[in-house]
Amino acid sequence: MPTVVSKLLERGEKTINGHRTVISGAIIGAALVTYAYKVGYPLLDSLFHKKNKETLSLNNNLVPNNVIKKDDSKRKRPTKSGIPNLNLRFILEFIKLIRIMIPSPFCTETALLGGHTTFLFLRTFLSIYVANLEGAIVKYIVSNEPKLFIRQIMKWFAVAIPATFINSMIKYLESRIALSFRTRLVEHSYRLYFNNQSYYRVTVLDGRLENCAQRLTDDIETVANTVSHLYGQITKPGFDILLMGIALANLVKSRNTNLLIGPAILTGVVLVSALVLRVVSPKFGQLVAQEAEKKGYLRHVHGRIVSNAEEIAFYGGHKVEQSHLRQAYRILVEHLEHMFGVKLWFVMLEQFLMKYVWSGAGMIVVSLPILLATKPKSKDDNVSERTHYFTTAKNLLITGSNAVERLMSSYKDVVELAGHTARVATMFTVLEEASRGIYHKTLVAKKEKASEFEIEFRGDQPLAKGKLIYSTNHEIILINVPIVTPNCDIVCPSLSLHLTPGQHLLITGPNGCGKSSLFRILSGLWPVYGGELHTPKNSMFYIPQRPYMVIGNLRDQVIYPDTYADMINKQVTEEDLRKIMRMVHLEHIVERDTFHEVKDWTDILSGGEKQRMAIARLFYHKVLGNPGSESSGIF
Repeated sequence: MPTVVSKLLERGEKTINGHRTVISGAIIGAALVTYAYKVGYPLLDSLFHKKNKETLSLNNNLVPNNVIKKDDSKRKRPTKSGIPNLNLRFILEFIKLIRIMIPSPFCTETALLGGHTTFLFLRTFLSIYVANLEGAIVKYIVSNEPKLFIRQIMKWFAVAIPATFINSMIKYLESRIALSFRTRLVEHSYRLYFNNQSYYRVTVLDGRLENCAQRLTDDIETVANTVSHLYGQITKPGFDILLMGIALANLVKSRNTNLLIGPAILTGVVLVSALVLRVVSPKFGQLVAQEAEKKGYLRHVHGRIVSNAEEIAFYGGHKVEQSHLRQAYRILVEHLEHMFGVKLWFVMLEQFLMKYVWSGAGMIVVSLPILLATKPKSKDDNVSERTHYFTTAKNLLITGSNAVERLMSSYKDVVELAGHTARVATMFTVLEEASRGIYHKTLVAKKEKASEFEIEFRGDQPLAKGKLIYSTNHEIILINVPIVTPNCDIVCPSLSLHLTPGQHLLITGPNGCGKSSLFRILSGLWPVYGGELHTPKNSMFYIPQRPYMVIGNLRDQVIYPDTYADMINKQVTEEDLRKIMRMVHLEHIVERDTFHEVKDWTDILSGGEKQRMAIARLFYHKVLGNPGSESSGIF
């Protein structure tokens, strides 16, 4: 074997000497190209972005406000606390999410984490056993002992059964934990989202959440998966470093060698590498948060086209919508290209330190007990023993170095987690505040004066100082109530009226005079900025301009928002529903589709049929739902 290696080395040396100039030129050329790319890429990238910024300024209606307003000081120079990163804000937000994902020490998630930890611990012990077993196999191969070799091979196959089971259980439990965490976050977010009409308030009255659906779906899923993955990514390496270090120390001690030299070298290399990576690490949290925001905007543009496909087709506006879509995608692509360029150099440095520098340091540490052994050599200290030691030590060291590498690599995952954590935690905060009537919205004008009413502000936010009283006598009373839009435009400075059961009121006026705004205030969708409002909360039924068709069968369209169980409790039969459909001249739909057929009623029903269906709902809730109610006359 040494002869073959020597011949190969001699042949390689001749080849290198014969082409030394070509090889040197190639190496220098590659280095120059790499350096030119490193220097030139940021310049080209900045010029390209500058050109795009000019295009964006000319087409500002095609992009979201937060993209084109580069001169906004708050966006140009964000505060340090507002950037997702490993700071106190991230710790507090992460603790808040952990309390949601693990509500108590005796919940299902705690049991899953306990089982996951147990299997991770067993996997570490199994790694140590396999390392010793592999060393014994190599030892008996070198010493030419077939019987002992076969015995070790049988152990190898025997240990494969629990090893594969443990590995599969680790992956299974990680997936189960991620799903359980996601379920907790989703249930909590849905409670907040549908509490006190927060789903409406965060969209219309509050401007802090852009593309809330992206946070409710993708961001929550990413947080749950990342937390579950990071738990194993940190716990398992921690066990490996501890137990592998003990095993290596015992192995080195058996060779009667100094125990301090090897750990000192490894500790120094790891600390220096960690410091270098920490200093040069990009702001992955901020980059990931921006990526999620741009993906959400692209999905939002797609959703607008799907929701308004008929109107777009009537107008022939496909070119404009295509330009919107292309622009949104181009914004995402530019950001991803920037991220790829940032990751390129960081990953290159990370691989150099963790793969090559650590491997070289590991080889030095493994060879030290053999080269610097204080115990005199004897007949027992033969080649097979040294091979056994070297193989076992190498496997233990590789496992330990991989553990340290996973710990250091997880730093990038933690920083990326900070970005998604900030988005989810911010969503929870905004939903909680919106349910309590606290809104933050960028206003066109901070103050707007009228002859009889002036909005009061606290800082940049308007104060809703009106009184909202839920009446029990089914009367609607407005006393000097202003009609104010969410943008603080005063439509009507003061409105007073008094409606009693049995009275009818018809409100007419031009567009923008506040007809729909009045109903939004009566329904509690908009805040009352002044005066006094008395409204019968549970005795009003609102027919929107665009009737909403729910997912379900034809019966569900009539009884919405009631469920089938509510309908049974009210002792309403399908024959009653047929009477209602006959009253609004929709009985032909019942004869054609029946009450039990599930269809996409938004596309099946015409515009007029949808309006009639809204009237049918009114009859169901006001006539059949409350047959003896006097308030059924107030529509």
